[in-house]
Amino acid sequence: MVCMPAPTLKMITLDCADVRQLATFWSDLLESEALVVEDEYAMIAGPGAMIGLGRVEGYVPPAWPNPNGSKQFHFDLACEDIGETEARCVELGATVPAEQPGETWRVLLDPAGHPFCLTSAANW
Repeated sequence: MVCMPAPTLKMITLDCADVRQLATFWSDLLESEALVVEDEYAMIAGPGAMIGLGRVEGYVPPAWPNPNGSKQFHFDLACEDIGETEARCVELGATVPAEQPGETWRVLLDPAGHPFCLTSAANW
């Protein structure tokens, strides 16, 4: 097995209906700079990892308390080689869904079905 650097958690992304509103809330609360704010997506400089906000059509917030235990966020992992890291994730039990968002991000599902994204470390 080739020894490659472990992926690095770079961003936690929250699903939402109104990206601009949530970006204002989190950047003000954390006194952090909103690096990108658009209608569909925002990125806030967080303490350690970035905070991403992504608009989801038909977004429904989680109930609290939530008897289903569902939450709406995902990890964004920066890696040196997306293909190699994807293969390693699959070895460890992740699956690769057919639907993908494009070329710069790769979505996988952890063994419990939670989505997470891989992206190139060079993009950070």
